[in-house]
Amino acid sequence: MAIDLKANIREKAQQYFPEVQAIRHHIHANPELSFHEYNTSAYVAEKLKEFGITNQQPIAGTGIVALIEGKNPSKRCIALRADMDALPIMEANDVSYRSKNDGVMHACGHDVHTSCLLGAARILNDLRDSWEGTVKLIFQPGEEKHPGGASIMIKEGVLENPKPSAIFALHVYPHLPTGTTGFRAGQYMASADEIYITIQGKGGHAALPHQTIDPIAISALVITGLQQIISRKGNPLIPSVLTFGKISGGFATNVIPDKVDILGTFRTMDEKWRYEAHRWIKEFTEQTCSAYGASAIVEIPSGYPSLYNDPALTAKAEGWAKEFVGESNVHELDMRMAGEDFSFYTHHVPGCFFRIGTSKDGKEFLAPVHNARFDIDEESMKTGMGMMAWCAINSLV
Repeated sequence: MAIDLKANIREKAQQYFPEVQAIRHHIHANPELSFHEYNTSAYVAEKLKEFGITNQQPIAGTGIVALIEGKNPSKRCIALRADMDALPIMEANDVSYRSKNDGVMHACGHDVHTSCLLGAARILNDLRDSWEGTVKLIFQPGEEKHPGGASIMIKEGVLENPKPSAIFALHVYPHLPTGTTGFRAGQYMASADEIYITIQGKGGHAALPHQTIDPIAISALVITGLQQIISRKGNPLIPSVLTFGKISGGFATNVIPDKVDILGTFRTMDEKWRYEAHRWIKEFTEQTCSAYGASAIVEIPSGYPSLYNDPALTAKAEGWAKEFVGESNVHELDMRMAGEDFSFYTHHVPGCFFRIGTSKDGKEFLAPVHNARFDIDEESMKTGMGMMAWCAINSLV
């Protein structure tokens, strides 16, 4: 039976590919920023209705949750998730489906994720008499922006009624060729917290520093000192990254300003150390500024937690991928210090976040995500929608 279902999924992925490609073109050409996916949400809801999936409801503003019920729907539930938001980037690609919204672009592949989930939904709905249980479809807003659409959806009950026993999501990956997949069990992606520091000093003439409290000089001590705090206080076996991406303050060569603003990010793979590091960053900054007569305001709002792929579920999914795309087309992934709000789900239910290769022959579509020239080999969506459907059905056996 599994062999027949696998063949059916492959055939339907091929059959529906032109439609899924057209869906992707529409979404890509009409991108919307985080938490403003109003037209995208309406479009997804209409497509689901066209596929005969009417058991859907709005959630988290622009999100959608829908159910596909197979035989004996109360037996078990699993969830499939896709994100829908775009980035504030001006697209540089010259293609027929180029973004119509200047300064907004699907540069991270969320148009692909949504299209693949719609394709998988259609396949699963066609085959609903061949499997038992319920598949919960999650179309999520705001993956790219704090506090992350996943956290809001969870607060609004997306993981309840029914509660899924597992959740899957895919992500485009230009480092692998079309037709391949990538997996990593356990810790895969880092937590991602933003850091906002304001150092308040006392401005004055640059030639009279003794009459001032120089926040620029103090900020240099804070930035370099915090690097040592992370490297000396953190366990060297726990990956951690502290980066400051913006520092602003001052007006002229001969003026010492009153204050300096510093913006950065802290990322790690360990949740306990994550919050210990927050405390060290705050205490060191405040104490260093105080020692030089300045004051500091330090804000570190909790961002995305680390992404943990359930080892048992990921091992199963990797095995299913070897059946679906062939053993040579399944790759082990390295850890990544980037953040992903799918991580919120993985701290509530067993999750598996995997990659699909999107480059062509290792020569085309190699621009990285978040780049103005990012695009994909659209043949990769056959793998994407097929793998989503295949993982869902196998999870319900």
